Amino acid sequence: MTIFLLVISGLYALFTLLLWITWLRIPPGQLPDRSMTDGPHITVVIPVRNEADNIRNLLDDLSRQTYTRFEVIVADDSSTDTTLSLVQQYAQSAPFVLRPLPLTNERTASPKKRAITQSIAIATGDLIMTTDGDCRVGPNWLASFAAFQSQTGARLISGPVTFTDEHTVFDALQTVEFSSLIGSGACTMELGVPTMCNGANLGYVKEVFAAVGGFAGFDHLASGDDEFLMHKISARYPNGVKFLKSPEAIVRTGTHQTWRGFYNQRKRWASKWRAYDSYLPSLLAVFIFLCNVVPIVAVLGWCLNFLNGNVTLLVIGLKLVPEFLFLRQILVFLQKKSSVPVIPLTQLVYPLYVLFFGLAAQGKGYYWKGRKLT
Repeated sequence: MTIFLLVISGLYALFTLLLWITWLRIPPGQLPDRSMTDGPHITVVIPVRNEADNIRNLLDDLSRQTYTRFEVIVADDSSTDTTLSLVQQYAQSAPFVLRPLPLTNERTASPKKRAITQSIAIATGDLIMTTDGDCRVGPNWLASFAAFQSQTGARLISGPVTFTDEHTVFDALQTVEFSSLIGSGACTMELGVPTMCNGANLGYVKEVFAAVGGFAGFDHLASGDDEFLMHKISARYPNGVKFLKSPEAIVRTGTHQTWRGFYNQRKRWASKWRAYDSYLPSLLAVFIFLCNVVPIVAVLGWCLNFLNGNVTLLVIGLKLVPEFLFLRQILVFLQKKSSVPVIPLTQLVYPLYVLFFGLAAQGKGYYWKGRKLT
C-alpha cells in the first residue's frame, strides 16, 4: 500500500507542477485596441430563468462596453418572476440591440441548451458569446474577446470566471475551489487536450457551432452546454480551442449562499464525467478522485498504525505544496489575492469534498432553477 500511495502522490505532484508551469507560459491576452472597428460582429446569448434581481446589472455592464459591434439575446426560460418584463422594458432604451426571446414552458431534458440553440438560430453575429444572468462583466469584456479571436482565429475561446466579493469563509472556500477548475481548464487547453470550460464566459464561432452539429449527441443531458461542445469543436478543429488569459476578460458571478444550492450545482457538474466520449476527461476525473482519496487513506493508515508517520507526511506534502503554488498563481491573476490565505483550509476539506461529490454524482437527478432535472 505504501508504494501505491507514494506513486499516486508523486504523479499528482508532477501533474500539478506541470499545470503551474503551463499557466506561467500561457501568453497574456493583449489589451484590446480601443479603435478596433473591424472585429467580428458578436451575439451575446444570455439564457435566464428567474433572474429579476440580477439581469439589470448585467445589461448595464453591457451598456458600458467599449466594443460596439454586438447584439444581445436574452432567452427567458419561462421565468415566474419579472425577468422577461424587465428585459423588454430595458430593450426600449438600450444603447445596443437587445432582443428578448420568450421560450415556451415545455418539458425538456436540457433547458439551457434549448435556450442557447434557439438564440443562435436567430443570431446575426459571427461570434457567439454566452454568459449567465447573474454575472457581471467589465467594459472591455467583448473587446478583449473580439481582439483575441481576430488575432488567433480560435474556433472556441474560454474566458476566466471568478466570484464577486467574499464575505464569509464559505465564500472564500468557493473562490479557491473554483479557481482550481478555471486554472486546470486553461492549462489543458494550452497543452492541446482541453478538458473543461465554463459557459458563463465562453465564445465560439457561429459557423463552427453548426459545423459540429451544435449540442446533438448530448442534448439529452441537463448539463454540458459548455464542456461537451468544447470537446466536439476540439475534435473537429485541433488547436482551435484557446483560453483568453486577460484580466479584461474576467466574468464575475455570485457565490452560493446556501449549501443546497452549492450541492445541486456541484452534483450537476460531477455527473457529467460519465457521459464523456473522450477517454481523457474521464481518466482525468478518476485520477483526481484517486489523488484526493490517497491523503485520506494515508491519515487513516497512520491512525491505525498501518502506515509510517514520515510516509504520511510525504504523501500529504506531495499534494499540498504543488497545489498551493498553482492555486496562488491563479488567484492572483483572478484578482483574488485576499483568498490566498484560505488555500490551506480548502486543501484540508477538499479531499472529503471530492470523495463526497464523486459518490453523490452516481445518483440521478438534482434540482436546478426550481426544476428537477436528470
